[in-house]
Amino acid sequence: MIIQPQIQGVVARNCHPYGCQAAVKDHIKTVRALVQSNALAAKESTPKRVLILGASSGFGLASRIALMFGPAAASTIGVSFERGPSEKGVGSAGWYNNVFVKEEADASGLTTSNIIGDAFSEDVRQRVADTIHRQFGGKVDMVVYSLATGVRPNPKTGEFWRSAIKPVGKTVSGYSIDLEKQSLSLMTLPPATEQEMDETIKVMGGEDWLHWMSFLSENALLAEGCSTVSYSYIGPEHTHDIYHDGTLGKAKIDLHQTRAAINTLLAPLNGHADVAVCKALVTKASVFIPGLTPYLLVLYKAMKAQGLHEQCIEQMVRLFYQKWPNTDDRDEDGLIRVDDWELSDEVQHAVNDILPLLNPDNFRELGDFDGLYQEFLQLNGFGYDDVDYQTEISLDALKALRP
Repeated sequence: MIIQPQIQGVVARNCHPYGCQAAVKDHIKTVRALVQSNALAAKESTPKRVLILGASSGFGLASRIALMFGPAAASTIGVSFERGPSEKGVGSAGWYNNVFVKEEADASGLTTSNIIGDAFSEDVRQRVADTIHRQFGGKVDMVVYSLATGVRPNPKTGEFWRSAIKPVGKTVSGYSIDLEKQSLSLMTLPPATEQEMDETIKVMGGEDWLHWMSFLSENALLAEGCSTVSYSYIGPEHTHDIYHDGTLGKAKIDLHQTRAAINTLLAPLNGHADVAVCKALVTKASVFIPGLTPYLLVLYKAMKAQGLHEQCIEQMVRLFYQKWPNTDDRDEDGLIRVDDWELSDEVQHAVNDILPLLNPDNFRELGDFDGLYQEFLQLNGFGYDDVDYQTEISLDALKALRP
């Protein structure tokens, strides 16, 4: 079969397995280039045994690659809920990201394991515990919590909490990009109900992060000085109605507040919990946020013009090798700000000049649509110059690839 991208709205319905391999190799190449050009080194506190919850895409995948293939040369365990190849299709991009991270790690003499399953389940928690004992001798130095999902099961009832990306207390209208039609259209969102807001906090807030850290602590799986980090976004005022002041923002505030409880949990080990606030990027989660993509169009153009554009992998290299664990890089709320370049006066002035002018007729000219669309394609293994997308691929060959 020949695999070409299938896009519906803002959802990629398929992936290219060997394009995912190219993506993993590209991320590793980026890490090594940044390390060399900036003379980066691991610190004594840089983690060596890392558990990554949500390891197959976005910031979780970037964390894994930065820590493994950078100066830390960390060993990792990656947890993700992915779909392999079958008669129904080739599977998910995250499945192949896991496959080829493991392949590259083996070739580089690095140790890593993949656990495929629902990170909210007790079965996966136990599999993680068993793997920590087997691979790490029973202790982890760091837990990266980077789960991004729209649903979470209620452990008491088995029913599902479902997140809703909506404003709070008011109706909000704004442009959004349809990646399938490559068009900009006006969208209006009603305010969230109390139930929608509560369920979004349950799904995207800090409760499960705390549950994971409690489980690891109760089972004596955390090393002395163990750290944990989760990821967040705040953004400029342009994005606040739909993000910071909306249901997503309420969930992230809950995440930030959970850090205090985890710090208390880790205090006997002299450990600490952090939240890293990252820049706005094209990820599998961010494209679903109405009203954010027009801002991304203009932000990409402004940051590229100033030589400041970063993708997830550059952000994670800067986090772990330049900001971590320096307390000077935390703001008054104790958050690590990796969004500092995005929110610089120079970048935001350029954004403010262009964003009000954006409309369905000029968004390609005024924004960086081609760059944004290219990054979206690459999330699923498309858009790489060194991949022959006309080559026939055997489903049997794909089934032989195991993470």
